[in-house]
Amino acid sequence: MTRPTAPQPSWLEEIPARLADIERAHLLRRRRVVEPAGGARLRVDGQPMLAFCSNDYLGLTHHPALAQAACEATAHFGVGSGGSPLVSGHSAANDALEHDLAAYVQLPRALYFYAGYATNTGIIPALVGDGDALFSDALNHACLIDGARLSRATIHRYPHADRAALEAQLAASPARRKLVISDAVFSMDGDLIDIPALLALCERYDALLLLDDAHGFGVLGPQGRGSLAHAGLTGPNASRRVLYMATLGKAAGVAGAFVAGDAALIEWLLQKTRTYIFATAAPPLLASALRASLQIMEAADDRRAHLDGLIAQLRQGLATLPPELGWHLLPSHTAVQALVIGSNKAALAAMESLRQRGLWVPAIRPPTVPAGTARLRIALSAAHTAADVEELLAALVAHAADCVAALPPKTAGSSTAPAAVPA
Repeated sequence: MTRPTAPQPSWLEEIPARLADIERAHLLRRRRVVEPAGGARLRVDGQPMLAFCSNDYLGLTHHPALAQAACEATAHFGVGSGGSPLVSGHSAANDALEHDLAAYVQLPRALYFYAGYATNTGIIPALVGDGDALFSDALNHACLIDGARLSRATIHRYPHADRAALEAQLAASPARRKLVISDAVFSMDGDLIDIPALLALCERYDALLLLDDAHGFGVLGPQGRGSLAHAGLTGPNASRRVLYMATLGKAAGVAGAFVAGDAALIEWLLQKTRTYIFATAAPPLLASALRASLQIMEAADDRRAHLDGLIAQLRQGLATLPPELGWHLLPSHTAVQALVIGSNKAALAAMESLRQRGLWVPAIRPPTVPAGTARLRIALSAAHTAADVEELLAALVAHAADCVAALPPKTAGSSTAPAAVPA
C-alpha cells in the first residue's frame, strides 16, 4: 500500500521570502504620499521636500489656465467619458484635442490615448505580428519592450544607439514588414537619439520608425514641438515612415498620450489597437486642460530658456565632484540628468543623504537600469530656481565628501574613474 505523500505548500507561501530577497538586494520599492507645497516643493510622507523627481518639465501641472479649463469642461461634460472612443466616449473636447495635437507637432493626424503605457503596448501589436521583424534599442522604456513582446514579431535587440548593429540586423532580416522602435530622449540616461540617422536606415530597408518622445515633447524643438521637430522632420519634411508618440503627463502637465503621423497609419491604429478600442476614453476635462496646455507650451520659450540655464548650471556644478568616487554624469542636454553611482546600496545611501537634507532625488536601480549602473535621476523643471539647483549641488558635494572620507586609505585617490563632466 502506497503511503500518501504530504501535501506541498502553496506557492503563495513563497511570496514573503521572495520579498525578503528583493529587500536584501536593495531593490525593494515603496510608494510615498505626496502633496504640492508650491513651486518645485512637495510634502512627502508629511515632510517638506525640494523635489528633483517630477517629469513636470515646464512647471505646468498647477498652472491656473489648465485648472480653469478642466473646471469649465467638468461643468459642461461631467467627470467621466462614459464609453470607449468607438462607442460614445469620443467627446467634442477629445476630437478638438486630436486636431490641436496634430497641428502642434506638424504631422497629418493624431490619435489621443488615456495613458502612455497603453499607447505603446497597443500600437506595436497593431503594426507588426507573427512573421514580422521588430528592432528595439537595448535601453528602450518598458512600455516599448512590452509592446514588442505582445506583438509576437521576431524581436532583434540592438546595443544602445548602435546604428551599425541595427543596420546589420535590418540587412539580414528576410521579413517583409520591419518596425524600428526607440525612445527619442531616453528616460533614464537623458540622451537624444540621432533621429535622421534612424530614419535613413528605415528608408534604406523599407522599415517603419516608431519614436517615443515622452521626455522631449514640450521641451525640445521650435516652440517645444518635440524631438522630431528638433530634427527638422515635421511639416513639409515629415516622413510617412515615422510614427511619433508622446505622453501628456510630463511637460504638458496633465495626463494621457498620443501618436501622430501619416493619416492612413493613424486610421489603421484607430481600427486595430486593442488598448484604444476596448478601453474607456479619457475624460473630456483632461482633453480641455490639455488644449489649454498646448497654447501655453507653444509660447513658453521663456520657460524652456530658464530650464536650459538650470541644466547648464547643474552640469557645471557636478563637474566638481571628486573623481575617486567613480560617479559619472551621463551626457545629456535635456531635463533628465543621470548621475551614475554604481551599486544599489550606494545609490540608496545617496538618496537617503539628500532626503535628510530636505531634497528628494530618486535612486534608480535594476531592472529599470542595467546592473551596476544604479543612479540618481535628477529631473529638472522650469519650476526650479537657480537657488534650488545650488541647494542640490551643495548637498551632493557634502555627501560626496562624506563618501571620500569613508574610503579605505589604499583606495582614496587611486581610482582613475572619470569625474562627472559637463557634455
